[in-house]
Amino acid sequence: MEFAIVDIETTGGMPSTHGITEIAIVIHNGIEVTGKYSTLVNPMQKIPPFIVGMTGISDEMVAKAPLFEEVAPQIYNLLNGRVFVAHNVSFDYGFVHYLLNHHGYSWSAPKLCTIRLSKKVFPGLIKYGLGSLTRDLGIHIEGRHRAWGDAAATAKVLTMAIEKEGMDPIHTLLNKKEPRKKIAPLSDGDAI
Repeated sequence: MEFAIVDIETTGGMPSTHGITEIAIVIHNGIEVTGKYSTLVNPMQKIPPFIVGMTGISDEMVAKAPLFEEVAPQIYNLLNGRVFVAHNVSFDYGFVHYLLNHHGYSWSAPKLCTIRLSKKVFPGLIKYGLGSLTRDLGIHIEGRHRAWGDAAATAKVLTMAIEKEGMDPIHTLLNKKEPRKKIAPLSDGDAI
């Protein structure tokens, strides 16, 4: 089983009206990281000041970045045939799914949320937002609230979960048919 661990930064919370400003993808073979991809993306809209403050990504930084449609072929190739993994997967998957399909790529993938996985494999923690979880697990994030830093940290969470419990919890989560609870994308800064 191969995984694509994804993190995005965006201009807001709605895929149909907001844009991606940065995307990072870490390819993982279930044992280790085997590939990495990261790029800024021009969202073709202004980045709200509170998001600039959180991510450090400014309008100037993305002005000469590629449009999503320009990087869509590479993103599609990296994601296709792999399990889509993210911390709060519904948020990242929602944007990537919407934009790939909007630009002509018929794509969907099995989704694995590392918040849900972490609650199974590392029970009893007070909070499972990426900042709190990585602190509790001793993972240092190089570049918090940037796509590459958060994706790399999420990949380490996945590696630690597999090392601790093997693939069984992942198979259980991927095979669940129960409705999934939506997690707010930008609640307290720690939810993503």
